[in-house]
Amino acid sequence: MQMTRFTLAYVLLMTLVVVASNFLVQFPLNGELFGIQLGDILTWGAFTYPVAFLITDLTNRQFGPKAARRVVFAGFVVGVGLSFFTAVPRIAIASGSAYLAGQLLDISVFNRLRRQAWWRAPLVGSLIGSALDTLMFFSFAFAAFFVFLGPNEPFALEQAPILGILSAEAPRWISWAIGDFSVKMIVGLVMLLPYGALMNVLKPMQPIRAA
Repeated sequence: MQMTRFTLAYVLLMTLVVVASNFLVQFPLNGELFGIQLGDILTWGAFTYPVAFLITDLTNRQFGPKAARRVVFAGFVVGVGLSFFTAVPRIAIASGSAYLAGQLLDISVFNRLRRQAWWRAPLVGSLIGSALDTLMFFSFAFAAFFVFLGPNEPFALEQAPILGILSAEAPRWISWAIGDFSVKMIVGLVMLLPYGALMNVLKPMQPIRAA
């Protein structure tokens, strides 16, 4: 009963993060920092999505990889389904594919490293999972090659200086992907704080075996 209650809470949190991120990724940041146009390198979704890895890692720590996969799949079905009402279909498809691959990779890496230093499993798992997620999402969502998933966003395909500062130019979504992953790395480090704070509260319910 306790496991069901906790996993339901994780599913609800995961759903909220996925839906919010799918909506916010459609909006570039406004303003300028150190001469860089933030809209050229970041969307608001970069700040919310890394929380999904924290939820997955806490589930994995407390209940093990099988439960974590159930939460990921439940978040995928509910979150992506709702995302079709808050984002264009191509964004929802890209998000769902990238989310599933990135989260499952995070679970695998976390489980391999869980008996090492407390910070290593959540940090390495989230960074590797984020790298795969970023590559898949921005390619599926904006690259011209994947136009069969839905119409392209013209603004994303506009040629612009990479990261807004380099002389070389590329479609704007390339800079978004680089900026997104950079933020995910920073947020991944920050997420170690709540993870560490909750370690003594959300203790493993039973000995965890590889799965």
